[in-house]
Amino acid sequence: MRFDIITIFPDFFSGIFANGVLKRALANRLIRVNVHDLRNFTHDKHRTVDDRPFGGGEGMVLKPEPLVEAVESLGVAPGAERNTSCESVIVLSAQGARFAQATARELSTLERVVLICGRYEGVDERVNELICDRELSIGDYVLSGGELGAAVIIDATMRLLPGVLGNEASSAFESFGHADEDYRNDIDGPPRSTHGSGGLLDYPHYTRPAEFRGLPVPEVLANGDHAAIRKWRRERALEKTLRNRPDLLENAELSREDRVFLDRLTRPKP
Repeated sequence: MRFDIITIFPDFFSGIFANGVLKRALANRLIRVNVHDLRNFTHDKHRTVDDRPFGGGEGMVLKPEPLVEAVESLGVAPGAERNTSCESVIVLSAQGARFAQATARELSTLERVVLICGRYEGVDERVNELICDRELSIGDYVLSGGELGAAVIIDATMRLLPGVLGNEASSAFESFGHADEDYRNDIDGPPRSTHGSGGLLDYPHYTRPAEFRGLPVPEVLANGDHAAIRKWRRERALEKTLRNRPDLLENAELSREDRVFLDRLTRPKP
């Protein structure tokens, strides 16, 4: 899979791709990442990439000419002719749709993704109309530019590709994952370390030592009762989701037992 990043700060990414899973994915040629300096597509002595907004107002806006020329130089199909099941051009913008795990799964099926890093007050809207397929934002807040967003999207997407993670199950059985079809059939032997969350947050994890600063590992995890461990993990996932992201429960795949447990948690105490 190939990622192309268009930015006015190409050095921003020098350290990000030199560590961890991203570094291994690049070294093993499972992904390619090319960073392109937007200023290389300007034609004035000042290498101008921005200008004042029409209609007045504060700040500056990224000009359409260098951005369109930069994307066209990459050889992606023009917007109207683009096969979006193979490639996509995306603007990182606070005005964009919120990036989520489902978006990462969608992007991981593509062959190529071009990420345009917005800056200043934004990008000339004609860039969206002429060459882009969508706008994305990584959260409901405003950053100085789209570079952090581009790094987040690449990291979240590439880890879903075959061979990137050491354990193929790691990207499936975690927070925001698909429902695990085998969850309720996994009744023999020790439970797997994780299960597909079906849209919930993951349950809490513990490792050695068994006690740390007066806090012990929950007894149920050490008693060898596999059914009890499965039940505890499911209930803790529900509890954490209710506490930190109750909005996720609206679309989560919940059993009758899940709903009874949640009702017990939310019922007013006498």
